[in-house]
Amino acid sequence: MTAVLTTAGSPERARAGSDTAECGVSIVIPVYNEAENVDDLVARVHAALAPTGRSFELICVDDGSRDGTAGRLATLARENAWLRPVYLIRNYGQSTALQAGFDIARGAYIVTLDGDLQNDPADIPGLLDMLDENPDIDVISGWRKARQDAALSRKLPSMLANGLISRVTGVRLHDYGCALKLYRARVIHDLRLYGEQHRFIPALAAEVGARIVEVPVAHHARTRGSSKYGIDRTFRVMLDLLWIKFLLRFLHRPIHAFGGLGLTFGSLGGLILLWLAFDKIVLGESIGGRPLLLLGVLLVLIGVQLVATGVLGELLTRIYHEPEGRRQYQTRPLPRPGAGARPPDTPA
Repeated sequence: MTAVLTTAGSPERARAGSDTAECGVSIVIPVYNEAENVDDLVARVHAALAPTGRSFELICVDDGSRDGTAGRLATLARENAWLRPVYLIRNYGQSTALQAGFDIARGAYIVTLDGDLQNDPADIPGLLDMLDENPDIDVISGWRKARQDAALSRKLPSMLANGLISRVTGVRLHDYGCALKLYRARVIHDLRLYGEQHRFIPALAAEVGARIVEVPVAHHARTRGSSKYGIDRTFRVMLDLLWIKFLLRFLHRPIHAFGGLGLTFGSLGGLILLWLAFDKIVLGESIGGRPLLLLGVLLVLIGVQLVATGVLGELLTRIYHEPEGRRQYQTRPLPRPGAGARPPDTPA
């Protein structure tokens, strides 16, 4: 990641923070032009977590804000040792901001939520208790069942997108877009986020064996500031969804994706050329100026190129894994003795 970041105003403190002892809960919140909300946000997180007795840190990632958000975070960090601001040099987007927070998070549990106060930090303690009581759960995904947003511009597109993402990824959730999610840190530290992939974290986590449940959470209407979401994001999400589909099915076997298409196109082109050869040799027809000849040759060439791309993909996969000793799989920790609790069923 090319983002330049500092923590609490200085690189020295960022490096020092990474050497300190692991805490119980890391709350990661990307913020962009949320100067009107950040004071209340920090206060609400403290009010929710302090009574639990858990050790926690609040990592607010300022994603290149231009409205004074960074200054407010710096002031609050001087007053609260558990607040660890991160300042990105420009606006990189929510996925990169989350990744910056994940990179320095020290908690055994990692919590994410938005900085616009539409998610309620008061939900966090109960969800943490659920993770404690159910060792088989790795991810709790919030569901804004009573969502306080405009129906046509926000809720309807979101519903359609959730259905499409669930169908493509095979991970059935009502609300991929809800920012309030809880993770066991071991799940998050195995993932890398790019583009607009933050909304696909549950699908990426499921690919490495994480067990996911969805729980209804509170949702409030925005009262201060303005939404950063626009219709243009929908198209970027669709492109990222194509990559996620490829990632989940063909990352370790690209020859199956490109080779399958290549064989299909090549076979079709070969059949066309065989028919034209029969037409020329047996029936004596002229084929030199027929468009079908060009189509057959084109399909064969496309097929060869796709198969070659699949072979190159296989070579790159091996180059990625073998020199650094990376494994193509991950293992789960042994279950704790007597841990028989089962996760609640995910709502259908």
